[in-house]
Amino acid sequence: MAFLKFDKAELINLEYSLSREVLRSNRAGSYASTTISGCNTRKYHGLLVCPVDAIDGENHVLLSSLDVTVIQHEQDFNLGIHKYEGDLYIPRGHKYIRDFDAETGSKITYRVGGVVLTREALLVEEQEQVLIRFTLEEAQSPTKLQFRPFLAFRNYHALSKANMYVNTRYRPVKQGIGSRMYEGYPELHMQLSREAEFVPVPDWFYDIEYIEEQKRGYDFKEDLYVPGYFELPIEKGESVVFSASTKEVAPGGLKGRFTTEFSKRLPRDSYRNCLVSSANQFIVRRHGKTQVIAGFPWFGVWGRDTFIALPGLTLSTGDVETAGEVIDTMVSRMKGGLFPNMGSEEAPAFNSVDAPLWFIWSLQQYAKYIHGLDIWERYGKAVREVLEAYRDGTSYNIRMLENGLIHAGEPGKALTWMDAVVHGEPVTPREGCPVEINALWYNAICQALSWAEERDPQFVESWKEMPERIRGSFVDQFWDGDLGYLADYVHLDVRDFSVRPNQVIATSLDYSPITDEMKNAVLERVESELLTPRGLRTLSPKNEHYKGVYEGDQETRDRAYHQGTVWPWLLEHFARGYLDVHKRTGLTLLRRLYDGFEEDMNVAGIGTVSEIYDGNPPHEPRGAISQAWSVAAVLRIGEMIEMYNT
Repeated sequence: MAFLKFDKAELINLEYSLSREVLRSNRAGSYASTTISGCNTRKYHGLLVCPVDAIDGENHVLLSSLDVTVIQHEQDFNLGIHKYEGDLYIPRGHKYIRDFDAETGSKITYRVGGVVLTREALLVEEQEQVLIRFTLEEAQSPTKLQFRPFLAFRNYHALSKANMYVNTRYRPVKQGIGSRMYEGYPELHMQLSREAEFVPVPDWFYDIEYIEEQKRGYDFKEDLYVPGYFELPIEKGESVVFSASTKEVAPGGLKGRFTTEFSKRLPRDSYRNCLVSSANQFIVRRHGKTQVIAGFPWFGVWGRDTFIALPGLTLSTGDVETAGEVIDTMVSRMKGGLFPNMGSEEAPAFNSVDAPLWFIWSLQQYAKYIHGLDIWERYGKAVREVLEAYRDGTSYNIRMLENGLIHAGEPGKALTWMDAVVHGEPVTPREGCPVEINALWYNAICQALSWAEERDPQFVESWKEMPERIRGSFVDQFWDGDLGYLADYVHLDVRDFSVRPNQVIATSLDYSPITDEMKNAVLERVESELLTPRGLRTLSPKNEHYKGVYEGDQETRDRAYHQGTVWPWLLEHFARGYLDVHKRTGLTLLRRLYDGFEEDMNVAGIGTVSEIYDGNPPHEPRGAISQAWSVAAVLRIGEMIEMYNT
């Protein structure tokens, strides 16, 4: 297939082009995202979306879009596109697009009569700065360009509305202007690589609509502020670079900066390169910390997602050093044996029962790629802190029972990854002993004992009897020989045998509490009822509570989130267990799963993998357009196939 390229017929078809989104991020935590037609369909879209520490540390949309107008013979051709009420698109700049190429950047080719203009956009790697290069490829007559910036200056979860408090003043800077719509924000410096006239025509553009927000049941109308426009003549063959940055730059270096940044990009000209490039986008380095963004465009740093995704994002791509940096950053944020699952740096939420156990699992994977590092010496204190907190009891009623199993949860709380809550009640209440938590618990203790052997005899002595007790209790409580699979959770006298994918974790771990025969039976059940080409369903279609389509307002979507919706991240653990049980004969299925995602490189989030998919065929992509643990799972499966063949 031709990677990440779209032609005129696809681009002018709005039904097609508006459903395909581009997203690029940088190490500074900024991102740029829109559709391949250039029309923003989400409140999260924008050309410069970056964290603003002075306000809340979250991402804020500064530059929403940039309309470019070609002027020839005193005629204006606006290449922008915005949606208004009643399916009205003004202007209709998409009709001039002839080609979109996202392999080495985001390059759009426009044709207006005899004018051919290209537009290439990229983010500077370490700064809150977007660069957009315009090149006049063809022109038979004198040509001018106008650049009209649409500003938002608001949190990316919110929307901007026209108001009397906006600061309409601007500050002249070299070859551009500086604008700060509200106090607390950094000044946005909009500069060009050559002299241009800035014409101040401050105005609001009202009721621009975002159709994806409308579908999701949210407020979907926004007013955007335009301070004026830049105008300059341009010659055939000439390039002009537009920069929007939170810092004033030397405009004479913009062309060179664009070329330098462009040369750093991994060409997304193959399936593998798309996955690796996407994996790199989740890594952020700010304030001396290296962290993983859980997904784009609306997720932040989540503890659970970080540890589950980390091996695929880093180890499978050969970036072992970054894996260590992320682990060290997360360990520095531990508290009472728990990791922050979400929330701000100042007010994190430690509401994840599985994140600490996934931490030990990710250490386990990390240890396989490094040589000469004593894991117990470096991380033993953190591992002991986790295990002791779970054994002795910690927040949210997380504690070890007499039988060695881990109990977690309180009424109204959702502590596992199935954490959707509606009206204060978990949609999938799993209070008690969840199956994957206890499989991870067993794996963690066994691995810790292996690391501590001959290094920490006191630890070994106090924990050495635990694996046998846990294994016996696990099989006794979760396994049903007649049904041939594991209960999803056990609480008091309840053993929930809803067919869910959490049991597959028990088949994939280095230390599993179940036998190979049990693993095989579990995998057969999962394959027959939960496996799809895009991941595992969260509930069997045979269950009366199954929901096969994820759409509608937030409550409707939350009720479907873990009741049948497909999640790609689970495939890594299905694939690992399947390969362990079936050996080489299992490669056929794994290749089919891995190769299947190649089709998705030109769908939804271009060059990446979505958060979730519908449970029902044709398994449409849903949720966030680029999810860390989804990309990581596909990379891990690819690595499994490669390693098995070498």
